[in-house]
Amino acid sequence: MIYPQKNASEPQDFGVRVVGRVNILGLQTLIRREIMRFMRVVMQTIFAPVLTAVMFLAVFSLALGADRPNVLGVNFMVFLAPGLLMMTMLQNAFANSSSSLLQAKMMGTIVDLLMPPIGPGELLFAMMVGAIARAMIICLLGIAIIVPFEQLPVSAPWAILAFGLLGSSLMAFLGVLAGLWADKFDHLAAVTNFVITPLTFLSGTFYLIEKLPDGLNVAAQLNPFFYLIDGFRYGFLGEADSNLAVGVGVLIASNLVLAWATFVIMKRGWRIKS
Repeated sequence: MIYPQKNASEPQDFGVRVVGRVNILGLQTLIRREIMRFMRVVMQTIFAPVLTAVMFLAVFSLALGADRPNVLGVNFMVFLAPGLLMMTMLQNAFANSSSSLLQAKMMGTIVDLLMPPIGPGELLFAMMVGAIARAMIICLLGIAIIVPFEQLPVSAPWAILAFGLLGSSLMAFLGVLAGLWADKFDHLAAVTNFVITPLTFLSGTFYLIEKLPDGLNVAAQLNPFFYLIDGFRYGFLGEADSNLAVGVGVLIASNLVLAWATFVIMKRGWRIKS
């Protein structure tokens, strides 16, 4: 039997690529996209937030001098530094995932994420990884800048990593929800200014909540951000203002609930398919 020879100019047939339950190649591409998105403007997304946190620390140091008594047995600046780092990480993890989704909606490139064989789980996971990566880079750079001026002790590295990851992922999910809801950047600014910033400022960043009046003390313990900042600070100082086990439980539960809610909403295509 004689088989017809293929023309050299004809494109080679590679067959149909089979995509399993998880599109590994698509997921890797999305993660790379999310990381490169903020790395292209590193002065805005990394250096500017770190500089803001360092300036906060410098202003407090100059304003208070040596007059401020020790907190949890350490210099007030040492007490303040972990809280400022975590606050900056939380705000930027939220900004990363929310702006990524809103930008895709406004520029019309959201269709490039909806048409390929990529599920909502892969899209959500990639945005979470991007937000965590940005937050962790900010954390490491912030520590590198602060350490020459204030010697930060490290008492529990596991707590620094655990609470850093839990906080970054929590804010990534909140950012995706905000990005789905928002139609313009003014909407995201409203969420940041009236929700995220107040919650981070009122979560023990600058003080111990045990100093608050009874009513405010109880209210502060209902704020997940308090457990994030307190647990992260414990990783450096070895002293906590709350029960760490309770904090970890609250944060894991919050992450699971937000992850499930965000996945369901994205799967339904709310405000991205209509």
